[in-house]
Amino acid sequence: MPAPRSNSSLFPACQPCQLTSSPFPPMPAEKKQLVVNLFEMNCVSHIIHGQWVLPDNNRHRFNDISYWTELAQLLEHGGIHAVFLADVIGAYDGFRDSADAALREAVQIPSNDPLLVIPAMAAVTKNLGFGATFSTTYEPPFAFARRASTLDHLTNGRFGWNIVTSYLPNAARNFGLEGEVPHDERYIIADEYIDVLYKLWEGSWDDDAVIQDRQRRIYTDPAKVRYINHTGPRFMVAGPHLCQPSRQRTPVLFQATGSHAGKEFAARHAEAVFTGGINAEQVRANIADMRARLVQHGRQPTDIKFITGAGIITGKTDEQVAAKLALYKQNMSVEGRLAHGMSRIDWTKYPRTERIADIIARQDPGYLDIGPRFKNLQTVGEVLDQLGAINYGRYFVAGTAKVVADAIEKWLDEDGIDGINLVQYHSYDTARDFIEYVVPELRARGRYREAYPDGHTLRQQLFGPERARLPDYHHGARYRDPAKLREPYVPLAFPPTPSAELSMHEQRERAGRAGTPLPAAPNAPVTV
Repeated sequence: MPAPRSNSSLFPACQPCQLTSSPFPPMPAEKKQLVVNLFEMNCVSHIIHGQWVLPDNNRHRFNDISYWTELAQLLEHGGIHAVFLADVIGAYDGFRDSADAALREAVQIPSNDPLLVIPAMAAVTKNLGFGATFSTTYEPPFAFARRASTLDHLTNGRFGWNIVTSYLPNAARNFGLEGEVPHDERYIIADEYIDVLYKLWEGSWDDDAVIQDRQRRIYTDPAKVRYINHTGPRFMVAGPHLCQPSRQRTPVLFQATGSHAGKEFAARHAEAVFTGGINAEQVRANIADMRARLVQHGRQPTDIKFITGAGIITGKTDEQVAAKLALYKQNMSVEGRLAHGMSRIDWTKYPRTERIADIIARQDPGYLDIGPRFKNLQTVGEVLDQLGAINYGRYFVAGTAKVVADAIEKWLDEDGIDGINLVQYHSYDTARDFIEYVVPELRARGRYREAYPDGHTLRQQLFGPERARLPDYHHGARYRDPAKLREPYVPLAFPPTPSAELSMHEQRERAGRAGTPLPAAPNAPVTV
């Protein structure tokens, strides 16, 4: 077992990412540099469940503001692009038809608002970016527009918004609905929602509206601020926006999607998309599909950065890596994963020798939800072993810095991704290890920036100094012309979804509404 590090020794022994001369040679122009966000959530157990019990893990400190300020300083020390905060607005109560397992295992409950920790982290950093999740389905757009602009002001242009439409049935019930809004309808709502935001962020105030003329006692020129008077199928918002223009106006627009409707929405709006796949070919195909959709929406093929979740376990020696791997596997919670996955079948109640085919043949409770994730001839024991693994699929690597860097270079060059959301097994060791061991190796290979760009916004960090705001051809930029505010809202046209392109979540939603089993795939690989 690796020796725990004291919380007082926050920073690893690597060179901080400051605006100083670099000891490494300049990066060749043809090499792509890695974008790195730390994947976080304002809760105890985010994705890798069960690890909070480790005595030197800091997950229990999520209610303490010092947890977040220490984390932010560590990440800025290592030149990390952003801390990316996930969120949900409901409990995972599908497994065993209750939230008990999620509560026992602290699976994203208790959890706090992700937006509220950002100002504290911004106050102790100068360059670290912040991405936070907020749903378009249940809360009105006007209030969120104000929150987002406030955060962009307080961070000096370092804020990004992860656009989600929310998928938990409990979330719908928390906001007065009997059940989930259908998948594609949520994206229809989201398109009008963000249209309102663009009008407030981009169109309500002119760039020079704030004049701060003390002699004439005029702070804002009223002639340069306007109502938006949005009237659409779902929202009526008068405006004006309550915030003066922030550095970015519109925050960087993140989105996680694999569905047909989600990708069409991203092609119109998103600047960074979280993607994935079981192999390089599938990832490349997903990226190519998104780039083609971008062009159809009048955008450039390079207007989106492609980010994937990645599990990285590293250390100074192979022995250290093996010890960490064994420790994390030992503490992995199968029940936590089943709760997080909203599994309708309780694999823990069966003998390990039971076959999936027999469960389906008997039509046991939850059998409809098995679908293409598992092979019919697999045993329950094999399923439980897979659920107890810590492997993150293609984007998982455990090894010393050179091994990790080799894998990352393949991800960049063969798969075509631009960056990773670094999944945490341990707080703060996952981030510290990456910064101490992997960052110097990536820098030596020209794959990681040497310093933060001076005074750049988050958008400029991702796309270069010339892109301080949305490009002029982006859909949201149209409202910089006040005349566009008077034009009727034009909803995004979602082409029909081919059944072959339905995401797993879409299949589960449709099957649940129809009471039919998910399509079987006896030869499909196990995915969890």
